[in-house]
Amino acid sequence: MKIVSQIREPIEEEMELFEQKFYDSMSSKVALFNRITYYIVNRKGKQMRPMFVFLTAKMLNAGKVVERTYTGASIIELIHTASLVHDDVVDDSNKRRGFFSINALWKNKIAVLVGDYLFSKGLLVALENGDHDLLQIISNSVKSMSEGELLQIEKARLLDITEEVYYDIIRQKTATLIAACCSMGAASVKPDTEEVATFRRFGELCGMAFQIKDDLFDYGTERIGKPTGIDIKEQKMTLPLIHALNTSDKKQRRWLINSVKNHNKNKKRVKEVIAYVKEKGGLEYAIRKMLEFKDEALKILDNYPESEYKAALTLMVNYVVDRKQ
Repeated sequence: MKIVSQIREPIEEEMELFEQKFYDSMSSKVALFNRITYYIVNRKGKQMRPMFVFLTAKMLNAGKVVERTYTGASIIELIHTASLVHDDVVDDSNKRRGFFSINALWKNKIAVLVGDYLFSKGLLVALENGDHDLLQIISNSVKSMSEGELLQIEKARLLDITEEVYYDIIRQKTATLIAACCSMGAASVKPDTEEVATFRRFGELCGMAFQIKDDLFDYGTERIGKPTGIDIKEQKMTLPLIHALNTSDKKQRRWLINSVKNHNKNKKRVKEVIAYVKEKGGLEYAIRKMLEFKDEALKILDNYPESEYKAALTLMVNYVVDRKQ
């Protein structure tokens, strides 16, 4: 967590004020809802997404943020939290960051309603402040996230996923929200400028690297809060597995597809698949692609003058690929 503290240092004041504003933005007249949001807020993660918003804004605006920056960060965190609550329902997951998920404690119906409420609050925060450009950014992102999830489900049934389709899925599912963070940060201080598109691309590249890193955890031995082989059990076609399929002969390919499709609950078979993917160089290939996305993101930052905010963003990009969880 030392690196996260270093990244956060230049925006410490903004993050503390943001946390208060974020908590206020979640308030409701319903006591049950307030009890649940209190639980959510007190079990928050590293808050990488709002950090992207503030660092981008401060780098582009001589170290200053405006009220719109706080609005943008709140929108992002509300939408992100809503998507996590809904994901836990969809995945029937009882834990989130080592704590019980909302659906585990309050059941699915309440969890879905909480997610819906947070989504609507995210959109209303933009409307209340008349920030229609920020609303446009997040609405496009939510649309992409839904499409990415559905595309992944559709392809998992057939297991006919190419590398290009995989990139489409993670671009829509994961990278789009990080892209929204960075374009939101840019739009908050430099509306209607090319910086908004530039930092959308920057965030997208970071998000692509982030998701490939997540996929690599599935093949690791470290305890990261996500069991090894879980993607295989859920029939998710990740980059290491796609590379192994692409470099296999017909017989090996048949065995691999059959294993993922019909034996994904068999622990021994899942271990064999993991060993086979490693043997075919799937991990090295995925690492290489992840580093290409990272380097492309860093190239964008090269165009900006040195500052503590640029240094923190650079650290953030490196942290995305070096993190242990």
